[in-house]
Amino acid sequence: MAFASLFTLLDDIASVLDDVAVMTKMAAKKTAGVVGDDLALNANQVTGVSADRELPIVWAVAKGSLINKVILVPFSLLLSVFLPWLITPLLVIGGAFLCFEGVEKLLHKFLNKHSGDDGHHAASDEIVDEKTKIKGAIRTDFILSAEIIIIALDVVGAYGLLTKSLVMSAIGIGMTVVVYGLVAGIVKADDFGMWLMNKPSSAARALGKGIILFMPWFMRALSVVGMLAMFLVGGGIIAHNVGFVHDFLHALHWDTGLIGQLATLVVGVLTGAAVCAVVLPVMKLFSKKKAH
Repeated sequence: MAFASLFTLLDDIASVLDDVAVMTKMAAKKTAGVVGDDLALNANQVTGVSADRELPIVWAVAKGSLINKVILVPFSLLLSVFLPWLITPLLVIGGAFLCFEGVEKLLHKFLNKHSGDDGHHAASDEIVDEKTKIKGAIRTDFILSAEIIIIALDVVGAYGLLTKSLVMSAIGIGMTVVVYGLVAGIVKADDFGMWLMNKPSSAARALGKGIILFMPWFMRALSVVGMLAMFLVGGGIIAHNVGFVHDFLHALHWDTGLIGQLATLVVGVLTGAAVCAVVLPVMKLFSKKKAH
C-alpha cells in the first residue's frame, strides 16, 4: 500500500509538471510580443548614461523587476479567486498610465529641446537622473509584467491553483532573466567592440569597429522602438479591454493586421494625450501648493 501510494503521488507530480511545461510554453508564446516590447523599453531606459553605470542600472532594474513579480504573481492569483472582475479594470488603468508616460516623454523631449545646460551641479543631476531612470524603468516593468502575468493567468485559467502558480512563476522569472540579460548584452556591446579592436586579428578588429559604428544607430532606433512600444502596449490594452473602443475598431475591421497595429498606436497616443490633459494640470497644481 505504501509503495502504491508513493507511485500515485509520483504520477500526480509528473502529471502536474507535464501540465506546467505545456502551459508555460503556451503562455510564453502568447506573451512573446509583450516581452519584446519590455526589452525595447528597458534597453531604452539606460540610454544616455555613463558606461560605468550601465550595468549597475540594469541590475537595479532587474532586482526591481523580480520584486514586481513577487508582488504580482500572488496578487493576481488572489484576484483570480476572490475578485476576478477587478483584473480588467486594473489592466486598463495600467495601460492608460503607460500611454500617459509615452506622451509625457514626448512632451518633455520637445519642450526641453533647446534648454541649455551650464554644467553646474552635473554630478548631482546625473545621480538624480539615474534614480529617475531606475524608478521609471521599474514602474514601466510593473505594468508590462502585470499584462504578461494576466495573459499567462488566462492561458491556465482552467487549471488548479498549483499549476497556475508554477506557470506564472516560471514565466515571471524566465522573462526577467531573458529581458535583463539581453539588455545587459545590448548596453555593453560597444565595450565588446572595443575589446575586439584590441585583438591582433584583422577580422576581429574589423568586427569590433563595425559593432562600435553600429551601436549608436541601434540605440537610437531602440529609443524610437521603445517609445512606440509604450503606445502599442498601452493602446493594445485599451483597445482589447475597453468595450466601446474594441467594438468601434472591430466594426471598422481595424483590429487585425497592419491596420490594427496602426489603430492601436493611435489609441495609445490619444489615451496618453487625454490622461496628460487631466493629470499634468493636477500635478502642476499640487507642485505649486507644495512650493508655498
